[in-house]
Amino acid sequence: MELNGINNELIKKPKVVDQNYDNSKMSNEDFLKVLLADLQWQDPLEAKDISEFINNSVKLREMEVLNNFQKTVDMLKSANESNALLYGASLIGKKISYEGNATYIQNGKSTVHFKLDDDADLVKITVTDKTGKPVEAKTFEHVKGNKELTFKIENENLPDGYYTVYVEAQKGTEKVKATVYSQALVEGILREDGKIKAIFGNEKVDIDSIVQIGG
Repeated sequence: MELNGINNELIKKPKVVDQNYDNSKMSNEDFLKVLLADLQWQDPLEAKDISEFINNSVKLREMEVLNNFQKTVDMLKSANESNALLYGASLIGKKISYEGNATYIQNGKSTVHFKLDDDADLVKITVTDKTGKPVEAKTFEHVKGNKELTFKIENENLPDGYYTVYVEAQKGTEKVKATVYSQALVEGILREDGKIKAIFGNEKVDIDSIVQIGG
């Protein structure tokens, strides 16, 4: 069909977006541009049903809501991580108890807690220095499971630093799993893999592993 002697096949639509544009990532602005261009260049003899335009408008609004919601979620996540980092910074220089077996001895003293998954006939605790040499040891008999017990280290001959605590428990010939809670002096805070971690000695532990501050 010709209009005023001009072949409409020679009239090309303006390029709104690139040919390889990823529609799944289309912004609200680009979506509106495409929609308006489509309406402007449609065949007047085959005009689009107005209901289709309304549906497209609804979709545009849905995209706006989803985009705004995602922005809000991202902002909340960022704010939460920042708050967690600030909270973690307040722990620097403080003594904590955490789930782990590297305990900090200061002035020859430290306190270790442990809990068994089951009853045990015999429990042996060994504390070693950084060379692996045993510096403290103690044995417990007939220990109840799921009950927290305390082991105090008091040895003025031990220099300040981190020592490793080993808890070996047996019930008959079977080994019993033990969870150890040690003391540490927080030296720094790190955000790593989306988590906030406390740094001390050669250790990095999630602040979620901290069970006590001070003491």
